[in-house]
Parts: sequence; structure tokens; C-alpha cells
Amino acid sequence: MKLKQLVAATLAIGITSTTLAQVIGKQEDQIRWRQSAYHTMAWSMGRIKANVEGTYNKDQVVEAANVIQAIANSKMGTLYQQGSDKGKGWKETRLKAEFFKPENKDELGKVAGGFNKEANEMAKVAAAGDAGAVKAQFGKLGEACKACHDKFRQEDDKK
Repeated sequence: MKLKQLVAATLAIGITSTTLAQVIGKQEDQIRWRQSAYHTMAWSMGRIKANVEGTYNKDQVVEAANVIQAIANSKMGTLYQQGSDKGKGWKETRLKAEFFKPENKDELGKVAGGFNKEANEMAKVAAAGDAGAVKAQFGKLGEACKACHDKFRQEDDKK
């Protein structure tokens, strides 16, 4: 079953986080799924950046913004099961243990909510087609990504 189909089916029948984790599989599978989603979002961010810094193509920006929005709203939180700060998906996970600390729950919710808000706004702004507005919103979306990276993601030692 493809990710899009699994997410749609999950939302349609209201499977709980615990049940979804059982459906998705092992911790390594969960890490691979989220790594794949983040790589897809990074590629889509790159597409938007290329358009706002070069020749602007509204259709390409809309496509990329819609991909980011879809992933942001896909309930990926279910792929963060306790202990998944250790292990390997396609590569070692860079999720910090701080992600799971109870004292960070409110901040995590704020960061995740901020990302969802900016991803949804990015799709709306992209659809309107104003390159200047897209560039401004792209900056806000990038800051929302950075907020999570700064707190909950380890640096990649292989850069």
C-alpha cells in the first residue's frame, strides 16, 4: 500500500496512533517513512527556492507547495514512536532524545503547529501566483522548519 493510500485510509476509518504504528510496522520502517517524507519536503523546498531565486514558474511552485502541505497534514506524528530517536531507517536517525521528553511536549506542539500553519499558508500563497508573496511566505516556512531542526534534530556529521 502506498503512503498516500495508507494515510487516506487511516484518516477515513479513524485508526488511533497506536494502531497506526502497528500497521506501519517496525521502528526502522517508521524511521524510513519519515526520512522519506522529509527528503521529499526538502526537494520541494528546493523547487520553490529555485523559482523565487530564478525564473518564476507558478505551476512548479504550486506543485511543490501542495506536496509540502500534504505531508505537513498527513499526521506524521504517528511515525515518532517512543525510542525512535535511536535506530536506522535509510540512514541513522537524527532525531534527538529531547523530542520525547515530557517537558518539551508544549514546545513540540507549538513547533509542529507552526509548521502546519506555514505549510498551509504556503499552498494558499502559491496558488495566488504572486512571486513576491511566495518569496516572503517561503521565508516563513523555512523558519518554521528551522525551529524544529534547531531543537529536535541532530546535525548530520557527514556534511
